Amino acid sequence: MSRPPGWSRRHLLGAAGGLAGALATSVPTTAQASTAGTAGTASTAGAAPGPVTIRPGDSRYASLLLGDNLRFTGSPDEIQVVGSTEQVVRAVQEAVRRGAWVAARSGGHCFENFTADPGIRVLLDLSPLNAVRYDAERRAFEVQPGATLGQVYRTLFKGWGVTIPAGGCPEVGAGGHLVGGGYGPLSRRYGSVVDHLYGVELVVVDRDGTARVVVATREPDDPNRELWWAHTGGGGGNFGVVTRYWLRSPTADGPDTTDPARLLPPAPGQLLEHLLYWPWDDRMTEQAFVTLLRNFGTWHERNSAPDSPTTGLYAILEPAHQSAGGFQLLIQIDAGIPGARAMVKDFIDALIAGTGLDSSQGGERTFPWLYPMTWPGKGEAGDMLTRRYKGKAGYLRRSYTDAQLRTIHGHLVNKTGTPACGMLLVGYGGLVRAVAPDATATAQRDVVMKAVFHSVWADETGDDTNLTWVRELYRDVYRDTGGVPVPDEVSDGSYINYPDTDLADPAWNTSGVPWSTLYYKQNYPRLQRVKARWDPRNVFHHALSIELPS
Repeated sequence: MSRPPGWSRRHLLGAAGGLAGALATSVPTTAQASTAGTAGTASTAGAAPGPVTIRPGDSRYASLLLGDNLRFTGSPDEIQVVGSTEQVVRAVQEAVRRGAWVAARSGGHCFENFTADPGIRVLLDLSPLNAVRYDAERRAFEVQPGATLGQVYRTLFKGWGVTIPAGGCPEVGAGGHLVGGGYGPLSRRYGSVVDHLYGVELVVVDRDGTARVVVATREPDDPNRELWWAHTGGGGGNFGVVTRYWLRSPTADGPDTTDPARLLPPAPGQLLEHLLYWPWDDRMTEQAFVTLLRNFGTWHERNSAPDSPTTGLYAILEPAHQSAGGFQLLIQIDAGIPGARAMVKDFIDALIAGTGLDSSQGGERTFPWLYPMTWPGKGEAGDMLTRRYKGKAGYLRRSYTDAQLRTIHGHLVNKTGTPACGMLLVGYGGLVRAVAPDATATAQRDVVMKAVFHSVWADETGDDTNLTWVRELYRDVYRDTGGVPVPDEVSDGSYINYPDTDLADPAWNTSGVPWSTLYYKQNYPRLQRVKARWDPRNVFHHALSIELPS
């Protein structure tokens, strides 16, 4: 099967599930003072690597500055490589004592400069905090922030045959991905990742400047429950430094559920994957393009109820710029679902109906589930060189209007785009919609799709062209609402794990609706109250961090 020269299967999956799925910042937040001596702590004497302090002049410094997005490189006075909760406490305390801006990074996959701002003086590298294990005391799975999603999938699958509905990019760190809401190929079937979040451990800073450890859970009588709630979609870098998460599905909250294999969703055994490709040829007219994208949206409008029999089907449509030669559709489904192949066929038939296009260029394969979910080729937005990118996002409650779809088509066939310019339409909804908007900090629950607009390029000489292309596409798609996805009958704001500082820039957001509403809607004031309690000195902040209430 032929594929567009500028965009590979890795790009598609990485952008949808991983790059898209994870803030580089390991979320700050903390709850009531409870020591780190819980079951399975990583800070046992002699067990924790570090701390290692790396400063300019050290041969390791330049390498450790780099995250996944090479648009941003900071210049901190020191990088602290930490391997335990206690080491994080000490590093944060020392930064506060010095009045130094401190930020934490787990996986480093961030759309913006949240851990590479020029003002950051101390960068905490949490990658050694990467344990994934079962905590019998809490009857939950402990995941530390430096663990990659690939590590999480492997450990949960090999040990207990379970999984979480997280992203499809195995190199993304759990730290930022989970706190921002998290979603992936199994979310239509099992909900957002945070729907399975039982608790968090954080290092916070009190009003008097004391750094301490707090644990917050979803238990109704937990006095720190609001801090747990803030980590169910509140975004990274806001409240403290997360040093561990605990995961357990709400359906397993009963005290009689002690079997670890029943505490999280079962992992599929086999994954059925179908890939289709359409060239930008004479058949891909504007009308065919608009109909194809409208059909994708209409199918999701009709098949995204929590009780829909199709929640197991996950699809990503990736319209690429015409210079790529064509674009593709990826469909994934648990091969063990009865009638899986028929479901895929019905979806494809609905997608191409009335387009004049066919489904002949493509193919179907079945893999053992763990293989595609941990394939390292999906780990980055680009390859070793093309690691500069800009992403913008929007939630969709229904298909874009035909006028919006024609706008997308116009930008994809213009003269300024490149083969790595384009967008993704990602299937969502299903069990995500079974949760009330205020039950977690993830407010956008009545949605059926996510849209991601992107450009990827090699070096800074391409910055202006590529940034302009993706910004103008986004602005024009949302022209009727001030250039941004203001919540209405079609749109429902944006996704904080795909942060976009343009939403806070009046040059690109002329809607009068603040960025905080676009990301958090009615949940923002509650997040501000959590911020005021747990980070009253605003120690943890970045360009789109939760603001202290005025």
